[in-house]
Amino acid sequence: MGRKAIILGLLASTAAVFPAHADMAFNRIATFPVAENLPAETDAATETSSEIIARSADGNTLIYSDSPLGGVGFVDISDANAPKAGGVLKLEGEPTSVGVAGQKAIAAVNTSESYTSPSGNLVVIDMATKTAEESCELGGQPDSVAVSNDGRFLAVAIENERDEDLNDGVIPQMPAGDLKIFNLTDGAPDCGSMKTVSLSGLAEIAPEDPEPEFVDFNENGDIVVTLQENNHIAVVSAESGEVTSHFSAGQINLENIDTLDNGAIDFNQTANALKREPDAVKWLDDDRFVTANEGDYEGGSRSFTIFSKSGEVLFDSGKDLEFRAAAVGHYPDKRSDAKGTEPEGLEVASFGDQRYIFVALERASLVVVYRDTGAEPEFVQVLPSGIGPEGLVAIPERNLLVTANETDLVEDGAARSHVMVYELTEGTPVYPTIESARDDNGAPLAWGALSGLVADREKPGTLYAVSDSFYGNQPSIFTIDANEKPARITAKAIVTRDGMAAQKLDLEGIANDGEGGFWLASEGRTDRLTPHALFRIDAAGEIQDEIALPAELLAVEKRFGMEGVTVVGEGDDQMLVVAIQREWGDDPKGQVKLVSYKPVSGEWAAVRYPLDASEKGWVGLSEITAHDGKLYIVERDNQIGTSAKIKKLYSVSLESFQTASLDADLPLVEKTLVRDLVPDMKAATNGYVVDKIEGFAIDVEGTAYFVTDNDGVDDSSGETIFVNLGKLDATN
Repeated sequence: MGRKAIILGLLASTAAVFPAHADMAFNRIATFPVAENLPAETDAATETSSEIIARSADGNTLIYSDSPLGGVGFVDISDANAPKAGGVLKLEGEPTSVGVAGQKAIAAVNTSESYTSPSGNLVVIDMATKTAEESCELGGQPDSVAVSNDGRFLAVAIENERDEDLNDGVIPQMPAGDLKIFNLTDGAPDCGSMKTVSLSGLAEIAPEDPEPEFVDFNENGDIVVTLQENNHIAVVSAESGEVTSHFSAGQINLENIDTLDNGAIDFNQTANALKREPDAVKWLDDDRFVTANEGDYEGGSRSFTIFSKSGEVLFDSGKDLEFRAAAVGHYPDKRSDAKGTEPEGLEVASFGDQRYIFVALERASLVVVYRDTGAEPEFVQVLPSGIGPEGLVAIPERNLLVTANETDLVEDGAARSHVMVYELTEGTPVYPTIESARDDNGAPLAWGALSGLVADREKPGTLYAVSDSFYGNQPSIFTIDANEKPARITAKAIVTRDGMAAQKLDLEGIANDGEGGFWLASEGRTDRLTPHALFRIDAAGEIQDEIALPAELLAVEKRFGMEGVTVVGEGDDQMLVVAIQREWGDDPKGQVKLVSYKPVSGEWAAVRYPLDASEKGWVGLSEITAHDGKLYIVERDNQIGTSAKIKKLYSVSLESFQTASLDADLPLVEKTLVRDLVPDMKAATNGYVVDKIEGFAIDVEGTAYFVTDNDGVDDSSGETIFVNLGKLDATN
């Protein structure tokens, strides 16, 4: 293909709308927390991780490298809908990668004493007995392994990685890395057959210190190896060990991207001469391969690239991955400055007559799927993943795709590392449950961290949501068309003060003001100088009134304040009711306040509300909605996954909502369970239960909706679950 035919992906990134989904789709069918593989005698809070993952020959068993645990883990997926723990095999050292040849698995293990004295070995594992059998010394620190498709060869990238704390991580840092090639016999490497392929002297960047990262074989026995920090790629013959071609991975210029960690997502910045610095690489056929351009040294083009094996750039995705992530609320603003979504992992596989490219975005916790057309890849869908997807493996004969998500946040009480299973079936994608339209410049309406939710007073299925303090420099109101599937964010308005984006807001609730604008509840934090306040804004988002909480409340305030606001009554009889998330200083344990405010009189009053008890963590309120004589209240714990027990919708009769002045003995209201929302969350996307249901609304036709807060993809999977609950039972 000549230069005039090089495709740079610009059409994909500037399209006005997303392409229609195909009749076949990958959907998640199972989620497995790898902590379930911890031995019984091991503390359940021990850090564990699934990083690089491979499959057995029959496709019924998964094996993954677990660096923090120092071993490999097994997952039984003979029933793909119900993965089972297969246990772990401890190894001497840090496993960095794993591959499978026949009935054997081969793990690369880092045993280095230091950066300057690297070492490692190969461990052969019998897949049936899950025992270690043999080991080959590598003479350096291994990164990745690959097995040739005919089972004859094993390739090992010996990275001898740099010390990022030495001289600011600048290379060269000796000793140099190289490539090892082994002959395989019955799935085991012949240690005496090891060929060492020097990769020194090839790259323009630190040629004396090649740092090979990832390897893969094509059907002809060619090995492609990425030299990430050197921004270089080499192709090597497995048979002879000769370098048959090598070339720079090149650079790219990007416009209309977000490079700032500033509490706002604005695709209006430019980055030029970005080195691709590819990480994972996979052959598409015998003449083309694809790279995931993570960037880890001086670059990071935020893209994936298709090369010919002679080095010609056939396609680069440009900013398409950025836009795909932002459209579904997965853009990682707090970590976007250098690497954006950070494409790192790859898989290529044919399902039937269709060849797919799967690109794992580590910072966005998302997998983007494309169809290989032989020219410009066709976008297919996005897949929700766990936190930090690293490894992917396809099992086409079972129509399965598996991801290994390495991040384990057990120390923070958050999500664990997970292995997730997806199946290709007829139908449409389940995820995303909500996505945004694109603006006139082709960029998505960036969003995330959805909090309060309210329905339009006249239009069925039209909702409005607010974002919380995660986007502190861009507090926003989003218009949602819930009649579409997925629900669609069609407009975004910035909340302003004197024409500028308002600062020091933590928007947690939204309600119609009856005059075409909204009331907003902002949860304060005194330690961050964020006030507890109610704001009335006009239809354009400009603040018209600011109402501070009264002195009686501020005297007992704590961090967890207003989490929702709703309006009861009209005109002079209008009353706002806000839900206080957790107990404040004068509340009995297990009771929180529902506070009322009358705009006409300025009168404040309250009742107390009884919380459910939880065996773990805390319980609080996260939303309140008035409808048909009732206050509907979302009550939740702060737990995720199997620990999540309380994600419930309760009602309180407005007839019994008899408030008292704030200096009086507050009455305790009675609540009625309307619905346990945990089953709805599980059924929505077959993922683990996330902690934050933050928005709930009922439209003019009585249809109820809820939405979760994805924490702006910060220490979160980034998944937003938007659910149409239909009509609620009128008896509750």
